Amino acid sequence: MSVHPLARGGDRSIARPFTCYALLWLSGVALRLTVLAVPPVVPRLHADLHLSETEIGMLSSVVSLLFAVAALPGSLLIARFGAVPTLIVGLLLNAAGSAARAAVPNAALLYAATIVMGCGVALMQPALPPLVRAWLPRRIGFGTALYSNGLLAGEVLVVALTIPVILPLTGGSWRWNFILWTLPIIATLLLVAVLAPRPPAAPGAAPRLWWPDWRRPFIWRLGLILGCVNSTYFATNHFLPDYLTAAGSPQLIGAALTALNFMQLPASVLMLVFAGRLALQRWAYVGTGGLALLSILGIVATPGAWVVVWAGTLGFALAAALILGLAVPALVSKAEDVHRTSAGMFAISYTVAVLTPILGGLLWDATGLPLAGFAPIGLCAIAVAAIAATTEFRGEER
Repeated sequence: MSVHPLARGGDRSIARPFTCYALLWLSGVALRLTVLAVPPVVPRLHADLHLSETEIGMLSSVVSLLFAVAALPGSLLIARFGAVPTLIVGLLLNAAGSAARAAVPNAALLYAATIVMGCGVALMQPALPPLVRAWLPRRIGFGTALYSNGLLAGEVLVVALTIPVILPLTGGSWRWNFILWTLPIIATLLLVAVLAPRPPAAPGAAPRLWWPDWRRPFIWRLGLILGCVNSTYFATNHFLPDYLTAAGSPQLIGAALTALNFMQLPASVLMLVFAGRLALQRWAYVGTGGLALLSILGIVATPGAWVVVWAGTLGFALAAALILGLAVPALVSKAEDVHRTSAGMFAISYTVAVLTPILGGLLWDATGLPLAGFAPIGLCAIAVAAIAATTEFRGEER
């Protein structure tokens, strides 16, 4: 009787799916904990490091830019050394950069530490789709939804706990805040290094390709779909507080932002069941894009507490679309191509995500109309449905 190579020797953990489930979920959490540890302590950074609003904005933008730029080196590392070593390197840089922020004396070193941290996260992202393909080949949709659920849980945890729990625990220190949120990253790093199954390399195998095949329209379509989803999420978080203030409803800011972010979690739980069935269905993207557009229109057209309802609906739609899109590379690409398809997708998507909020801000400033800031967001929702409607997802299966 033949035995699968991953079930032999030191790789027996592949026979225990729970180990893979736990490592994927924890890695997903690690994608956002250190990134979102900054916003709750922005006032303290202002006071201690004398940062301007522009410098705070750059601190946020540089991370998204790194997600786009460093995805391709991540693909190179995966091709040369494998997805598990690349994930370990990403976790190490993530932890090192995050911890280093706690010791910086000025803005320049804060940027440098943030760049190291952002590069670590950017290396981790293209490593996870090939790991899902290798560890859970029959449950790719579930595996993608699992680490995506971790990502979303990480976003909610760090935002929900920093101000009421972490800061009182540390005497209000933003430096200790960064240290404490680094500890889960270090724990995940150690667990991955010890427990992660490592697929054996074939004897005499040639180095894998790493540069995305930019001639494939499918990579561009997938990157644009995911980029429009990310753009809608980031830009809505950015513009919603100022929009509600201009509309005379500043009291709704907290509830609206909470609804937008928290309602991603129920969507990720549903996708644990349905992502594998829906990820290659065009109507699923058309539906989530249409629901996102309806939610954006609801935010700008309905009064009072309805804004909170529509913000929650938008978060639900965007999370579902995000998880479906993240599952596609592992479903449609050959095993040796998942990493470079994912890297190309991330490079395109985060470039779009960086540019869209800038465009919204320019339109708002040029017209003086708060609604103008939401125009690119609405166009992104339309683009998700339009691009998906003309994409043959199943035609790319291999």
